[in-house]
Amino acid sequence: MVTVQLKLVDAGDLYVSWRWEHEPAEPRVIAVPRDLVQGTLDEWAAAVPSPLPGEAADHALRRALTDGPLVDHARELDLATRMARALIPHRLAAELNSWLTRGIRPHLRVQPSPSTALVPWEALRVDEGRRAVHDTTVSVLPPATVGNAVGRRVRDFDPRGPVVSVLDPVVPGFPDASGLGSVLGRPTPELAALAPGGVRRDDIDRDHLERALATASRFLYVGHVTTGGHGLDARLHLSCTADTTGRAAPLGAHRPLAAADLVLGHRPGPVRPWRIPARVALVACESGGDVRFAEPSGLVTAMVHGGAEHVTATRWTLPTDEGLRRLVPGFPATPVLGPTVIAVDAAHRAPDPVTALNDWQRAAATRWEETGDPTCSPLVWAAFTTTWAPPRGRLRER
Repeated sequence: MVTVQLKLVDAGDLYVSWRWEHEPAEPRVIAVPRDLVQGTLDEWAAAVPSPLPGEAADHALRRALTDGPLVDHARELDLATRMARALIPHRLAAELNSWLTRGIRPHLRVQPSPSTALVPWEALRVDEGRRAVHDTTVSVLPPATVGNAVGRRVRDFDPRGPVVSVLDPVVPGFPDASGLGSVLGRPTPELAALAPGGVRRDDIDRDHLERALATASRFLYVGHVTTGGHGLDARLHLSCTADTTGRAAPLGAHRPLAAADLVLGHRPGPVRPWRIPARVALVACESGGDVRFAEPSGLVTAMVHGGAEHVTATRWTLPTDEGLRRLVPGFPATPVLGPTVIAVDAAHRAPDPVTALNDWQRAAATRWEETGDPTCSPLVWAAFTTTWAPPRGRLRER
């Protein structure tokens, strides 16, 4: 596959560099004046349901879902077009097109900067009726210090290996209708089939999960993630009680599992990093928020550090089906979040999770472009991206 690495750096202006992996000695670099791009980035930040500075989570959902461009077909098309023009250098666009005219689909590996952390590269509208995901394969490129960390070990993915599925775990002290309550509601039979041990369990704590992941090939998590003051404080919410050991402060009767717990271990004493499976999918609000920090660190980084090669996560807050019905006037009764979980899980069952996730996104993008069907709005499908971190030399454990 022909692959280009696109890296963005905030240094006053936005510096954009790219290099084709088959031409490592010929990098390209341009500086985009901040005033030419920041307005569009601010518009997009105001369009997605992640809280703006000082904004409450519920208000952010109302802002995005009641009058935002992501639920307005014409306005979203316009904004996605302007974002593409602002962020994709003309020379890079020409180089991508040169491969497309030869029948070759390039792979675009993006390493965002904090100011571009929310940009949905797959959804950038590059032509009439076409998004970047129509013409390229898109994934996130982790920093070299993460992917090539000393001691990082990635096992080959075994499609017949154990799968750990944690779907909508009960968080102690938080009722179903609360901020850390149920995200799926009543699960469909298709969703229930993804978790043979059951959905909405109250016995999945960090000790249980650590043991299960140690021998797993794949991990699917559907639930809550919250962000902290720094990347390693990003928190995944299981059924852990407050008396569980860990590095995050308790929230009433519950102690969240922090990214730092995965990297350093959650017990007192020597550092004991968790062993993470080759493939991880985190269907949870802002689970991929690592790149918002100047030094990327968070749940995705922790998973990669622990041995994951593919990590699918989200850039912004995901609305629940109940939230969509409640806040978006006339929104169809068709479920959105449940089918999304099934699509992400299917992508991680496929030979190449990046390509499979892009295939699902491409189909949704086409339907949105052609019909304006609100269930195919980029609000949900464009939130997802997959970080791909292949090892330089794969270690085989026997």
